[in-house]
Amino acid sequence: MAPRKKRIAKVAESPSLADIAGEAPLCRQLPQDIEAECGLLGSILIDPPRVWDLCTTRGIVPEAFVDPAHRIIYGAIERLARQGQPIDGITLDNYLKATNESETVGGLQTLKLLMDRTPTSAHAGYYIDLVMGQYVRRSILGAVRCVEEDVYNAALSPDYVLSTAEKTILSIGEKRSNKGSEVNWKQSVDETLSMLTRQLESPGELSGISTGFKALDSQLRGLHPGEMIVLAARPSMGKTSLAMNIAECVARGTDIDGFPQRFGGKPQPKRGVLVFSCEMPQVQLTARMLCGMAGISAREVERGGRFLKKDQVLPKLRSAAKELAEMPIYCDDQGGLDVMELRARARHMHKKYSISLIVIDYLQLLNHREFAQQGQQVMVSKISGEIKAMAKELNVPVLVLSQLSRANEQRGGDEKPKNSDLRDSGAIEQDADVILLLRRPSFMGSKVPEHDDRLLAIVDVSKNRNGATGEVRLDFDGAITRFKKRIETNPDKQNIESDDWEPANDSPKP
Repeated sequence: MAPRKKRIAKVAESPSLADIAGEAPLCRQLPQDIEAECGLLGSILIDPPRVWDLCTTRGIVPEAFVDPAHRIIYGAIERLARQGQPIDGITLDNYLKATNESETVGGLQTLKLLMDRTPTSAHAGYYIDLVMGQYVRRSILGAVRCVEEDVYNAALSPDYVLSTAEKTILSIGEKRSNKGSEVNWKQSVDETLSMLTRQLESPGELSGISTGFKALDSQLRGLHPGEMIVLAARPSMGKTSLAMNIAECVARGTDIDGFPQRFGGKPQPKRGVLVFSCEMPQVQLTARMLCGMAGISAREVERGGRFLKKDQVLPKLRSAAKELAEMPIYCDDQGGLDVMELRARARHMHKKYSISLIVIDYLQLLNHREFAQQGQQVMVSKISGEIKAMAKELNVPVLVLSQLSRANEQRGGDEKPKNSDLRDSGAIEQDADVILLLRRPSFMGSKVPEHDDRLLAIVDVSKNRNGATGEVRLDFDGAITRFKKRIETNPDKQNIESDDWEPANDSPKP
């Protein structure tokens, strides 16, 4: 018999089990267990309510059956169940006759034979394991064939092929049954109660990772695993600086002033941070961080330090460099990165270095090859969805930077930005768990209040899915590209901060 042809899935698609479980042309017989398929179908016909619930829970689909007649029969059962119709030999045969499939499967005689060959439905769970096990094996073979096609496609980069291969293989494990998505309700309630109890007994304990800025932590209660946090601003507002200041604090386990953080009586550890710098080379990013930590103007250093005393500056730079070198920060500065390649690299780095925070600078500079020809808005929408999925997959907060459109300028430039100003796609607003809109009044025209305050920077928490919204006021020192805690002289302008927690009473690190 000539081998049957396999339908090759498109490279950029995320194939489901149904898509990738096709019969690849192999010299050996495909993994299958026809007897188990007969036993499972017979069990459904003998005890429909119980066995069908088992099939639904375990994720059995028509493609899990190798025999074409078995696929048709199970598909008909599935459609009857969705319509709320009774399932037995007679109703099933009538349905197959209505769809002109009765003769294909052998009619009522075949259905009776399935029931006669199944002595009891008590072993339905065992049959499901056998059928699903062979289905997974076939799915793996189908996935390998898809990957093989990609490997020989010279138009695809190795990173992209690797990303697609990982996603394809992982999707088999994720979709082989619904058990992975089930949540033990009692366990969930117990964990939630423990969290609430901990918050009541230790008011100073954040529920997420500290940003290093007390006022921002008071609003967000930290950066939470699985969340997509969007930091958006117009160009030159300092969004990269703020993101890297947060990355520094997370990697150091300190606040922005270098004080060790302690919450709930425990010191905050150093945490791994992965930075995708699509806009700025790693050297420039490192220079910014180094000069910021040393409190030295990077611009003056670039000019040769004519107004700097080198005997005072160099020791500070060396001290900052020593500490910076020991921080668990990992940077990937490849430009024009495809979002699927980014996910593959993030997945690899997360496994290797236990990454606790991912920073992406910035979203509009990423690509998505599959949707590149469908316009910027569609592509950005898909990229946003992939980033959100990555946050959930790796269970880490992802801080992604985004550009704002010129809508604010078209409104006169004296209004604060809105979520609708997020550039290129409304999907960013939808996917984000938290949206931070950064603005500096001194750049917004003379009609804006406090436009003459060159230090003032306002972070508007305009969306917070699991917490409060509101504005946070910080100082920004442009010379050293560093945000700082703002000390207000006007009590009405004070940030609304929580006094439940404070940094440890230790000296700042050098």
